[in-house]
Amino acid sequence: MEYRAFGNTGLQVSAIGIGCWEIGGGYGSIEESQFIEAVQRGLDLGINCFDTAEAYGFGASEKSLAKALGTRRKDAIVVTKFGVGYQEAPNFRDSSHQRVMDSIEKSLTNLDTDYVDVYLVHWPDVNTPFEETMRALDDVVQQGKVRFVGISNFRRQQIETCMQTRRVDVAQYCWNMFDQRMHKEIFPYCHEQQIGVMAYGSLAYGLLTGTFSADMNFESDDWRSRQGRMGGINLFQTLFGPDYFPRNIAAVEELKGMAAGYGKSLPQFALRWTTSNPVVSTALVGCRNKAEVEDNTGALGWEISEVDMAEISAIFARRGVETAPDVWLERE
Repeated sequence: MEYRAFGNTGLQVSAIGIGCWEIGGGYGSIEESQFIEAVQRGLDLGINCFDTAEAYGFGASEKSLAKALGTRRKDAIVVTKFGVGYQEAPNFRDSSHQRVMDSIEKSLTNLDTDYVDVYLVHWPDVNTPFEETMRALDDVVQQGKVRFVGISNFRRQQIETCMQTRRVDVAQYCWNMFDQRMHKEIFPYCHEQQIGVMAYGSLAYGLLTGTFSADMNFESDDWRSRQGRMGGINLFQTLFGPDYFPRNIAAVEELKGMAAGYGKSLPQFALRWTTSNPVVSTALVGCRNKAEVEDNTGALGWEISEVDMAEISAIFARRGVETAPDVWLERE
């Protein structure tokens, strides 16, 4: 396993981490027993970063991760998030001081742990002053319940505002071949400020597994079955919407050929691309079973040539895929 500096936290994080959104629901049927085996296999292979959130299954994901880690909790960097999914809150977001205090207690209980390694604001809550949120996060650090804090899906100006009150240690953003928006402002800023970066959506929510076809039918309880619409966010339509999905599959088929040239699976090839960005501390990827975890680790220890990196960009250009649209993931 390859390890990287997690910003200036002093932690060394595995270049590949396990994302636990799927086990919380919304991705079709997944067996918890297989997820537990996958996490434990990941630990065996040296993966030490596990990302979850209060909103994933309203705590179900955190509870499943706790079962999976068991007595090996000390071997893991546990990251969880708060701030979204509250029916009573404006835009379903709440990052107030009281919410931070309530949510950390729930997460500690769900995770069956005394502390969280990294605690992130899942999405920006513009109805609460960022100063209030950051002071609350500093409070839970001082209380010993959290080691490091950060944000997810914030704009650069919003991060700068947060930094005026309390340092942002870690930031989490979507980053994959189909979504390269963070290369413009966010990643350069994180590099400049030595903020650890977690990349989520590394396989473009399954598109880059190479297992989908143009006539793919997702399970009814899989959010991708709604043409990429999720909770009022419409950017995913450019991945799974009917006007885009066939085009994306065609691009994926070309990428498969490139991966084969390296003797790699498409997920390995796509994860190698994601982790090749030096700003990325860890690339998160979901897993349904231990075989997927084992395959994912094959993304490390080799490089994609500069010529092929350029060809990847050319494939998306030929297929008319805009990889860095001037849009932001926000609810309508």
